Amino acid sequence: MNETYAEYLIKRKTSVLSYVLTAVSGAVTAVAFLLAMTGGFLFLAVFAAAGFATYLSWRNLRVEFEYLYVDKQLGIDRIVGQAKRKTVYECSMEEIQMIAPEGSGELKNYKLNGKSLDFTSHLPGKKIYGIVVQKKGENQKLLIEADEKLLHCFRQTAPRKVIL
Repeated sequence: MNETYAEYLIKRKTSVLSYVLTAVSGAVTAVAFLLAMTGGFLFLAVFAAAGFATYLSWRNLRVEFEYLYVDKQLGIDRIVGQAKRKTVYECSMEEIQMIAPEGSGELKNYKLNGKSLDFTSHLPGKKIYGIVVQKKGENQKLLIEADEKLLHCFRQTAPRKVIL
């Protein structure tokens, strides 16, 4: 059985704007709670809506991406709040045209007519790789942070498509 398997989990850096949004919605919730205690159905409805907005913004602060490569299939899952997982991208090695470090000359040779998708942590100093994928006649670029095991699986499956 010649099976390749690699998985890699990264945590996305939380932006300052996300923290500010969560703090503001928490403050609005606290004020709405105090006003709801004094009476009024309208303030109770505002409290419920602000509380729900605070919950959603707090839950969405922690975002992680998991890269899973199994038998020539690359899947990227987005994990929100360490509880909710959703597959955001899937492709096969036949659809992948090139894997190279971001900013390299090899990636610039491909004309991108699809959108570029960013699945990185946004942390400084991390090595980012670009993957050009051809789906439905369009070239898309994926940005990922790959570890050595994931890169080794890519090289083992299709050595001519991987530039390091």
